[in-house]
Amino acid sequence: MRYGMVIDLKRCIGCHTCAMACKVANNLPDDMWWNRILTIGGETMDTADGTYPNDLRMSFVPLNCQHCDDPPCAKVCPTGATYKRAEDGLVLVDSDKCIGCRMCMTACPYTARSFNWKEPEYYAGHALGDADASEHQFNTVEKCDFCAHRLTRGEEPACMELCIGRARTWGDLDDPRSAVNVKLNGRQYVQLLDEKGTGPAVYYLT
Repeated sequence: MRYGMVIDLKRCIGCHTCAMACKVANNLPDDMWWNRILTIGGETMDTADGTYPNDLRMSFVPLNCQHCDDPPCAKVCPTGATYKRAEDGLVLVDSDKCIGCRMCMTACPYTARSFNWKEPEYYAGHALGDADASEHQFNTVEKCDFCAHRLTRGEEPACMELCIGRARTWGDLDDPRSAVNVKLNGRQYVQLLDEKGTGPAVYYLT
């Protein structure tokens, strides 16, 4: 099994629901986001490029860890804290082994990692979301883990479940009959920075 995700850029409306669903389900601390929605348009988020009123353009690219087949982050980790799980291809971080050197952050071409510069704090005064989500620790690196705790329960990642545009599809890339491969069949797609040889497990339908 090799888990992967397909994101239909024609269906993404930039609502940030996936980012918020991820933040809540994984009890992410203040100011930390594992899912980000990049705006293709103006210089700042959610602004268009072009001239009003007839020449405005704006689209969105959701970005999270790409769970690469050949993850550069795992190659540079000196303790083995970042590793690729053999049974399903997920790239994960063992916080107990992480020494906070941030070499993985430097190696990741997708800027898809966050660092706990301080003890986790929450706007609500306490953690919200799933009780079985991974624990956040001071001086460690974190990233999207495709909601590994939800997968253990037989559920899909939170970003999948709440996407109001149904832009995301989830499944086994090694199964030709899976939902992700059905989506990829007959559609043009791109993989981010695939020329670097990382082999991303996230595909973007164009």
